[in-house]
Amino acid sequence: MSRRRAVALLALVAVLLSGCVRSPDTDADTDVRPLTLAWQPLTLPAPPGPPGRLLVRDVVACADRWYVVGAVADAVGDTRPAAWSSPDGVTWAALRMLPISHYGRQHVLYSVACRDGRIALLGAKSGGAHGNPRTATWRQSPDGALTEVAAPFELFGGPRAVNVARIAAGPSGWLIAGSRRDGAAVWSSADADRFALREGAAELAGDGRGRTSAHDAAAGPAGWFLAGSLLPTGGTSLLPVAWTSSDGVAWRRWMLPAVAGDGQAHRVARVGSAVVVVGSRGDGFGAWRWDGAGWREAGAFGAAAGPGVAWVDGLAVAGEQVVAVTGDGGGYGMWISPDAGGSWRPVGLPAAVPDGGDSAVAVAGAGDRVVVVADDGKSSRVWSTSVRDVGR
Repeated sequence: MSRRRAVALLALVAVLLSGCVRSPDTDADTDVRPLTLAWQPLTLPAPPGPPGRLLVRDVVACADRWYVVGAVADAVGDTRPAAWSSPDGVTWAALRMLPISHYGRQHVLYSVACRDGRIALLGAKSGGAHGNPRTATWRQSPDGALTEVAAPFELFGGPRAVNVARIAAGPSGWLIAGSRRDGAAVWSSADADRFALREGAAELAGDGRGRTSAHDAAAGPAGWFLAGSLLPTGGTSLLPVAWTSSDGVAWRRWMLPAVAGDGQAHRVARVGSAVVVVGSRGDGFGAWRWDGAGWREAGAFGAAAGPGVAWVDGLAVAGEQVVAVTGDGGGYGMWISPDAGGSWRPVGLPAAVPDGGDSAVAVAGAGDRVVVVADDGKSSRVWSTSVRDVGR
């Protein structure tokens, strides 16, 4: 389930300007040394079953509990789903997995969301005659076990499928962001059991203005927010887009302002009473902030190792800090903002992780604590740190 496009192969020779923080109102660059945080390594216990390499893919926190999801891969690459929970972000226990299908027993769990103390997940495994992802949702039962949810094949797959990107939780239920042949699409559910697909919806799907894609979703102050991109009709460069909806059914499209021109909106999160979108912008990264009536540019930061390879892989909120994990075509980086995306400082990750192949990095926050999970393609690791004193 790689989020990279084929254009990532163009990353060849440029040097990452990892200490570059830029304002959207100026071309001046300010060199800032990366912040050094006190990272604490954490240990995930081996789940029941045959031994294998742990694959970590996502992390979330809510209701005083943390969750990490992914899979276990054996020596020949066969996988089975795996997930862990922790009451404190330090001590972890494997959750019981209850797959119900042939592909579910091989799933890699890659996106998790939480509400009311329960999680729901997305899992997938490539298979079939064309090797397409066989995607399904999972939900948590009262005893903590995770059960695969039965669904018709064409709900997430079939000839109209493009991708099923991320799952989000909010007061009204659950929302999945992704794309179908018509463009951006969503799946919604009140209980994480039955999801309804909405494709071809006005403003959400592609139309005469171009083709749309949705990459992430979040609940906001008065409904749902989506982050994505638009490829204009006849154009060659993607543009950043966001959508708002009070009910997950009717959507309004917003073209995000971008002085730097092209870009994409990759991740979205609620930050207090505001909503922040982070994505690629020009040759680096940037943020946009929702003010209740529209969007405005916030801070710009970083640079990519080549055209079209900048991607925001994770976005989290911890206390007053917004934390972003980015891939630049050469490696993963981490950035922190104390003012809802207005200014950014680089943060030293606890270990170098190459950007590409089977690697993955994700981040979650709760209170003043941040947990990062990383898979460098050879091994998976988890760390925790406090951001209480950052910026003071």
